[in-house]
Amino acid sequence: MNPPSELEPRLDKTLALKQAFEPIAEGLSQVEERIRAQAKAFDPAIEHYVAYAIQSHGKRLRPALALLAGGATGAILPAHSDLAVIVELIHAATLVHDDILDHADLRRGQPTANAKWGNSLAVLLGDCLFAHALQLASSFEDSKICRRIAEAAGEVCSGEIIQTQRRFDFKLTVPDYFRILEMKTGALFAVATQMGGLLNGASEAAQKGLFDFGMRLGTAYQIYDDCLDLAGDESTVGKTLGSDLRRGKLTLPILHLLNTSSPTERERLGSLILEGNEEDIRGLVESAMAKGALHHAVNTGRQMLQEARDGVALLDPSVYRESLFGLCETLDSMIAPMGSA
Repeated sequence: MNPPSELEPRLDKTLALKQAFEPIAEGLSQVEERIRAQAKAFDPAIEHYVAYAIQSHGKRLRPALALLAGGATGAILPAHSDLAVIVELIHAATLVHDDILDHADLRRGQPTANAKWGNSLAVLLGDCLFAHALQLASSFEDSKICRRIAEAAGEVCSGEIIQTQRRFDFKLTVPDYFRILEMKTGALFAVATQMGGLLNGASEAAQKGLFDFGMRLGTAYQIYDDCLDLAGDESTVGKTLGSDLRRGKLTLPILHLLNTSSPTERERLGSLILEGNEEDIRGLVESAMAKGALHHAVNTGRQMLQEARDGVALLDPSVYRESLFGLCETLDSMIAPMGSA
């Protein structure tokens, strides 16, 4: 197996995303300020909890998608900034709840809310963020937007429930896996892009293309994250490789390995996953890479990115549409090197 450092993408991800976001840099900066300002909408007694939970969680992909979809279908309106803030608040709420489910102590090098204040307070904090986001969504004149945002939030939560329910479930199929990814990750990407078009009165065809783009991009992004758990650099990923597997999350590479194994070998691999022995898990990770399971997952993710591009190819040419294409190219450059493992 190649050293993990050789499997990391040769691309400066931050620089690549900055280039893709260049047309919306000013708008995204204003959205960032608005996100941080949301803490002041809460009771002073809990304001600092909220401020901690909504501090920067990285790339701000979902707000960026809302703005880019607006630009690609006409103009970036104040309502697009509202949408951007809302989808990021929902994302922040899911992260708070994810950390509780995963018993995580750190996120991006900082203590999680549950590590700082306990699970009980963290659960309620996530609930507050969800509620505040939906309250903001109710201000849209078109009730369809609020309804779609609420539906997406429900899908995200349902996806997490199903994923938790099906940990260590060796009857999980690849279609089951993709449905979970579409719910827990794709849904929020898709509502950001689709509603970004709706706010400009985009045609049904354009809205469908934007929805498909967001869904495919979000699903491919989650496949990338799942592959990182097997082939990333532990110092970069921020967790021990195989962590998902230890928690019983059967990701695409592992499902491919199980599905291409003989019944006897599949039973043996299942026993190793259930027992969770450190050395056995590492051996299973190496086996998944050696037998092409990671390569298969990477190719699947890259195909989804091509399908995402197809979803917005019919939009009128613009710098915003090119930025949507650029996001696909950036993610492709991040995931492709792992396929050579």
